[in-house]
Amino acid sequence: MSTSHRIQSLQEDPRRNSLKGQGETHVTYGMTSSSAYYYTKVMSELFLQTPSASGVSFQTISSMKDFWGFAQGPLLDSLYWNKWYNNQSLGQSTHSFIYYENLLLGVPRLRQLKVRNDSCAVHEDFREDILGCYDVYSPDKEERLPFGPLNGTAWTYHSEDELGGSSHWGQLTSYSGGGYYMDLPGPREASANVLRGLKDGLWLDRGTRVVFIDFSVYNANINLFCVLRLVVEFPATGGAVPSWQIRTVKLIRYVSSWDFFIVGCEIVFCVFIFYYVVEEALELRIHKLHYLSSVWNILDVVVILLSIMAVGFHVFRTLEVNRLMGHLLQRPSDYADFEFLAFWQTQYNNMNAVNLFFAWIKIFKYISFNKTMTQLSSTLARCAKDILGFAVMFFIVFFAYAQLGFLLFGTQVENFSTFVKCIFTQFRIILGDFDYNAIDKANRILGPAYFVTYVFFVFFVLLNMFLAIINDTYSEVKEELAEQKDELQLSDLLKQGYNKTLLRLRLKKERVSDVQRVLGGGERQLQFEDFTNTLRELGHAEHEITEVTAAFTRFDTDGNCVLDEAEQERMRQDLEEQRVALSAEIQTLGRKDEGRSETAQGSPWVSGEEFHRLKDRVLQIENVLGSIISQVDSAGSKVKTLERKKPCPSPSGTALPQMDFSEDLSQDTIRF
Repeated sequence: MSTSHRIQSLQEDPRRNSLKGQGETHVTYGMTSSSAYYYTKVMSELFLQTPSASGVSFQTISSMKDFWGFAQGPLLDSLYWNKWYNNQSLGQSTHSFIYYENLLLGVPRLRQLKVRNDSCAVHEDFREDILGCYDVYSPDKEERLPFGPLNGTAWTYHSEDELGGSSHWGQLTSYSGGGYYMDLPGPREASANVLRGLKDGLWLDRGTRVVFIDFSVYNANINLFCVLRLVVEFPATGGAVPSWQIRTVKLIRYVSSWDFFIVGCEIVFCVFIFYYVVEEALELRIHKLHYLSSVWNILDVVVILLSIMAVGFHVFRTLEVNRLMGHLLQRPSDYADFEFLAFWQTQYNNMNAVNLFFAWIKIFKYISFNKTMTQLSSTLARCAKDILGFAVMFFIVFFAYAQLGFLLFGTQVENFSTFVKCIFTQFRIILGDFDYNAIDKANRILGPAYFVTYVFFVFFVLLNMFLAIINDTYSEVKEELAEQKDELQLSDLLKQGYNKTLLRLRLKKERVSDVQRVLGGGERQLQFEDFTNTLRELGHAEHEITEVTAAFTRFDTDGNCVLDEAEQERMRQDLEEQRVALSAEIQTLGRKDEGRSETAQGSPWVSGEEFHRLKDRVLQIENVLGSIISQVDSAGSKVKTLERKKPCPSPSGTALPQMDFSEDLSQDTIRF
């Protein structure tokens, strides 16, 4: 396989890719809704910002006492709606409709994780005063023994497999999916009694490290699920750290007419994915590792793999939702665990977002023919080594300041409390987003010194060095592109073909004029030998004489190799008609060339390198086709010669074929 064919085979059809991108866009946007944000907003305001009688909301919880105040007040009031705003009853419905529109699915669940007593070592100087030690949370230090009154699931440990749960990444650490749990019963009064019993029985104690409140709601008006998880972490230092996760997802897909339109897009998308899987597999089989030498091919593989994962998860999500909904309808008093499904639905949306981003990036593949569009890639490619060397120097200084900030302010400033936060805080300082007062209060001497030196070295020196590298390289690339010939256009290639065709037409016209000159000698009878000798004296080559004198035999109706006056007159009329047709065709081509030139002035199509490559290919094709056409013409001439009863001898001693200038003209026009 030639290099040009291999490169061509590695390129995809932009039209087919645009269709695939359009289908992917519809599928991705079909999973979202403009109401999702507002749904999340109202749920957040209700459960996170509603204050208790003491003025404590979930966001301001700072102790176990605050937690119980929230659980017995705003939580129950927000979960169970049984009255209208005028205090009239909503009826005898066994279900709770939050904000009168959102169905509470199943029952809420409270779950806690504890650590064992004596899970850490107390220094011998304090062992007489400190009788218990509860370490920070880790799975190997979990408390798994029953405690309290031992009269329910709230006092007995259940593993992650038993609960069918999953781990959770909190503000302080990651927690397992097991623990001690309690499902709140349906009516508000029953749930209040359960919470009161848990509080009186000291369900939360020194060993408690985290409490989860999980529940799900469904809004049929907009066909969206809202899965809420309220988390309160109790660190080993004491106090409480609240956090939350509110995921609004569309789990039931096919309800409205728009959803069924998305079904069609999904089918088209799957067909395209199957086609591209086969195509890329064949390309990989043919080109092997050379296939991966192109960044665009790697990007295609990534897009296809993400698409296959999306299709697989879509099938899994549909089956799992049907299973959960079936179980919930059969046992409405059980906990509806949509947390796992909502988590993976969110990851699925993230994956599709990344996939769609890559699909948009592929547009650069089809607009890079223009030298203006290649300035970005050329600049980055040329300065890659300089940027790599600069990056080493930059991050040495950057991480040094990050470590300095973590050690100086880590115990007092939240943005410097971890090394990772220090890194992002310093990036924010570069962008002008910083809290200087917090740094100054944390250390009145080293704080200002850290800030001033960091801004000077990183912002004024290193950042400007980075910009200088980019600017210098961009100037070089732009200068080189300016020195090149302006963007070559595809019309240049057409113009070259036009010139060749025009030359052939003019040669044919001159040949017709020479034949007319021979016929204009005034002789009553024109011998074949005199006809050929006169053309030879006019400078025509032997192969041209063979082609031209073929017309002689066509008008020699009696086949005696002599043209009388009537035959000469018919030949003159035919030649005059062909000469006029050739002149008109030359003028037509001239007007077409002017129109192409005017159209092509403002529309650069191909770069210089690509133009020369296409030009070489066209020249090769023209040479091959010219040779083939010559052989076909020669074969046709021989066939016509065999059809003649008395062929006239050619200058080389062979029979002459018939010739029609109009046929040659049409062939050349088609060939152009």
